Amino acid sequence: MMARGLPKRKPIVGVKQILLVASGKGGVGKSTTAVNLATALKVIEPEKEVGLLDTDIFGPSVPIMMNLHDTPLLTKDNLMIPLINYGVKCMSMGFLVDEKSPVIWRGLMVMSAIERLLRQVAWGPVDYLIVDTPPGTGDTHLSLIQNIPITGVLLVTTPQSAALHVTRRGAVMFQNLNVPVAGLVQNMSTVICPKCSNNFSIFGNGSQSLADELGIELLQDIPLDTKITEFTDAGTPIVIAQPESNQSEAYITLAKKILHFLSKQQVSTVEKKRELS
Repeated sequence: MMARGLPKRKPIVGVKQILLVASGKGGVGKSTTAVNLATALKVIEPEKEVGLLDTDIFGPSVPIMMNLHDTPLLTKDNLMIPLINYGVKCMSMGFLVDEKSPVIWRGLMVMSAIERLLRQVAWGPVDYLIVDTPPGTGDTHLSLIQNIPITGVLLVTTPQSAALHVTRRGAVMFQNLNVPVAGLVQNMSTVICPKCSNNFSIFGNGSQSLADELGIELLQDIPLDTKITEFTDAGTPIVIAQPESNQSEAYITLAKKILHFLSKQQVSTVEKKRELS
């Protein structure tokens, strides 16, 4: 019933495919995943245009993680020009407000800001737009689902039961609204002891059970690793900073699986159009 009540979605000018990175739970590494996924896509397919949209109005992370702090310039049509680093076009509320000032807004103002980030940005051409979403299953997610054609959503969780429980809610929301789920990323899955080099699952390993329950694939395990954190905080995704590392390879593998999903969705869309015609 919710899906049938949605308005007609309008594409973003110049954007071909849109992938949300989401989880009902906060603090599970959505932004880190989104940033490394976007840069990994650009590394794998340098001839393609990749965009990264930060829709967390209250706690934007992309400016720090992508080392971008300027104010966007405007085109002659008053569209904001995305900032670019590592070949990825980026837009965030963090580019438009002072980084030390909190955003204290009600829901309608947040929705207006989301609309501006979607429609008043000179995105095109973009082959893959990765959208980093805030925690929860609220206004931002519904606004995105209602207003733009979403190719799919990548769910991010950590293995402990509290995170899995909330991630399940997010997954059910997307499935109920007919948004294809690309799969699940288990973040902070293991940690390697710096002394003995043994690999420990400090938070358990419940993500595979959730994936099985939801009928989706567990696409990748991402370790809890100081290098990922250090490079992310320094504004250089590990995919760029240490491209030959095991940590980088995990994101590259994830990006390849996402490209396969996006390709399948594109073929499915073309076939549906043919059937309708």
